[in-house]
This record gives sequence, structure tokens and C-alpha cells, in this order.
Amino acid sequence: MTILDGGLSNALEARGHDVSGALWTARLLDESPAEIAAVHRAYFAAGADVATTASYQASVPGFVEAGMSQTYATELLRRSVRVAREVAEEAPGRLVAASVGPYGAYLADGSEYRGRYGVSASVLRDFHAPRLALLETEDPDLIAVETIPDIEEAEVLVDLLDDIGLPVWFSYSCAGTRTRADQPLADALA
Repeated sequence: MTILDGGLSNALEARGHDVSGALWTARLLDESPAEIAAVHRAYFAAGADVATTASYQASVPGFVEAGMSQTYATELLRRSVRVAREVAEEAPGRLVAASVGPYGAYLADGSEYRGRYGVSASVLRDFHAPRLALLETEDPDLIAVETIPDIEEAEVLVDLLDDIGLPVWFSYSCAGTRTRADQPLADALA
């Protein structure tokens, strides 16, 4: 049995941080990476085997839109894995899962809950490929693709993940037996 950590945003809010806004928890990669490390440490102390990075909502375009340089934005995305890795090394046997949220999380308009962003597969590929490549450079133990709302985005991600070669867990955001984009979950899982 593998025990996953809990929600990063809830834990950071409990520590007094406001994680509202377009960058969500990723904002603290810039402002207070030590707080993210403290949450990873607390989850390990509670028995978690895996630390999920603060990269769910993080992307170079998102950081750039928030006023950061391309170089610094790249550093922040990579930092998400390094922070978790440093804490995991304090507790041998613990794993680091690089979190990859949906394109809609970057949009920060609630569309991660409905999918169907009105963009092509190539736009999704151009968004996800560099982010995955940057996360991979920091040697996470696995990739955690989280709360994908529709099949089209999942297909793009699966193709990209095949090239990475790391273990992956993949989760959909669902409403009953359908994706949030109202597609049959059975089709999505296939």
C-alpha cells in the first residue's frame, strides 16, 4: 500500500496563506518555498509515502503572465520538484510526484472543471510538453496527472507521457460516470 499526501492548498491555507488567484499554490514557490517544504514534511510525518509537488497550477506562461521573467518562471517550475525532493531525502524511501494539472488550471477561470477549452490538440500539446520536460529534468519519481476534465486533453497527455518514460498516475475530474466534459468515463479510461 502507498499512502499519498493530502491537499497542498488546504494545508497551506491552514498555515495562514491565501492561495486564491491565478497561480494558486504555485505563488508560494516564489514567495515562500519553505512553507511548501513544511507541508511536505508534515505529510511525511503523518505517514505519507509520496509528496505531490506544487506544480498543479504552475506553468511558465502562467508565471510570465504574473510578471516574472521567462528564466525565473522556468526556475520556479523546476523548484517545485526540488523542494519536494529535498524534503523526501530527509525521509528515506519517500517519493516525489510531479503534479500536472489540466490546461484549464492555467486559465484560472474554472474551466478545469468543465474542459472543452475551445483550443486545438496542438495548443494543448504546446502547453503541456515544455512543462512536462521541465519537471522531468528535476528527476521526480513519477508524474501525477491530476483532474483532467476531458478525453481530448487526456489523449494529448498520454502521447507526451509515453516519451517521458516515468511512472504516471492519471486522474479524471468526473461527475458520476462521465467526465466533467460530459464524456462517458468508460471511454476516457479506455
